[in-house]
Amino acid sequence: MQNMYKHLLMVLAVALAATGCNQPSKPEAGYDPEARLKELNITLPTPPAPVANYVNGVRAGNLIFLAGKGPRYADGTEITGKLGQDVSIEKGYEGARLTAINQLSVLKAMLGDLKKVKRIVKVLGMVNSDPAFVEQPKVINGFSDLMVEVFGEKGKHARAAIGVASLPRGQAVEIELVVEVYD
Repeated sequence: MQNMYKHLLMVLAVALAATGCNQPSKPEAGYDPEARLKELNITLPTPPAPVANYVNGVRAGNLIFLAGKGPRYADGTEITGKLGQDVSIEKGYEGARLTAINQLSVLKAMLGDLKKVKRIVKVLGMVNSDPAFVEQPKVINGFSDLMVEVFGEKGKHARAAIGVASLPRGQAVEIELVVEVYD
């Protein structure tokens, strides 16, 4: 766990060094992630509330760090289980995509408009995995693919897709996100 935090701090340092280096301070004409969501027939739900003593996201300068979210449907049900045991890669992919929608709802609530997203910077995807399961990237592709569908090139990001022994409430996936935003 300590190595993961060191890795995240290193990623943060690189991201902070990269911000503000001759980059535009507002989105270019035609950039409209919310219109793209409509084209994809995706309606953002009310952001899921934190389940403990934390917040959904924290802004530090031009970066937003989103807390881990899982594959929760609007009715409160979740995709649960272990990949490689009782959850297929396809169902896990669906769970990661659903998690992306939930994270976008948090971003929308924090920013008011998804046009303020400058870039998806870093994704940490955790997959509730049987010890023999090694296809975590195929599962987290559900999240990454939607980020690129919605934000285009700005949706391409650095990523880790790891297997874990368990996740809260037995969720199939949990995903954290770092996003750069315009001023």
